[in-house]
Amino acid sequence: MNKGEQTTSHATMADVARVAGVSLKSVSRVINKEPHVSPHLREKVEAAIRNLHYVPDTAARSLAGARSFTIGLLFDNPSPNYTMKVLSGAYRACIERQYHLRVDNLSASGDEETVESQIEAILRNSRCDGFILTPPLTDNRQVLDMLEARRVPYVRMAPMLERDRSKGVYTDDRGGAARVAELFYELGHRHIAILNGPDSHGAAHDRREGFLGRLKELAPDLVVAEALGGFEFEQGREGARQLLSATQRPTAIFATNDDSAAGAMGVCNQMGLRVPEDISVCGFDDSWVAKIVWPYLTTIHQPIEDMGYAAAELLLDRSGAADKQIERHLPYSLVMRDSVAKAP
Repeated sequence: MNKGEQTTSHATMADVARVAGVSLKSVSRVINKEPHVSPHLREKVEAAIRNLHYVPDTAARSLAGARSFTIGLLFDNPSPNYTMKVLSGAYRACIERQYHLRVDNLSASGDEETVESQIEAILRNSRCDGFILTPPLTDNRQVLDMLEARRVPYVRMAPMLERDRSKGVYTDDRGGAARVAELFYELGHRHIAILNGPDSHGAAHDRREGFLGRLKELAPDLVVAEALGGFEFEQGREGARQLLSATQRPTAIFATNDDSAAGAMGVCNQMGLRVPEDISVCGFDDSWVAKIVWPYLTTIHQPIEDMGYAAAELLLDRSGAADKQIERHLPYSLVMRDSVAKAP
């Protein structure tokens, strides 16, 4: 088959090899993004793939080798926004590399026997080449131990414990929360509160520490009220009602994720408090929730989708350049909208 000949949708790897003038093994190495492939060879094969409109058959690739060309994404997270953004980023990376993506929910809050049973079922049924772990699974030692015992590769998103144990993708949760503290202080707020996330999430701990630590530097005598927001809308409502029912009502609330911030704003409205005229509310994540509440939510943008993409990229890296301790850091930013103003 010559380069100028009309192609069909049934082009095979052998057709690609013939058009490129290389061996089947060379085509396989390029498609699988294996290391030590020369730029010249890669360009010849990719040009033939484009010309033939060749689509790799992942099932055939799986039968031909030890890999399944599928990676897994494991969740135990109450925020649907977080889940969908990670999924979107990881899926994009898989599409670029001709991989499939499988999603499983793993509840790590049960006893060890139950967790072990869930993991065994996932490993038995998925045949994944590796897994992306999301918080709080990233810091669950039982999950990590089981994957390592079975020599299953994994990458963790935002791990807080044993960071040198595996590849990981991070953003600066402490720094982002500290920026919120600075914002409140600059706007004159001195009666400040925080809605904390669940203890099982390392990010919740870092956001609390970053926020309180920066306020301590700015105003050593300032007392910050605290309640549990739980990273969920309903818990955010409960926590905000507790804070706003206190004798000394706060003029500013930092909710450590957007879902709990939305819950807090709903309670403010029910209690006749205007946001931001009477009380300022700031979230964390910059999720879709931030732009469906009114007023629009000021928040810290965490590049969740890009983190999902980077995690998949690290997991699928076959260049040999990445060692076990590699970390990928992505920046945060403050997104100013309408829910924060000067202290009343």
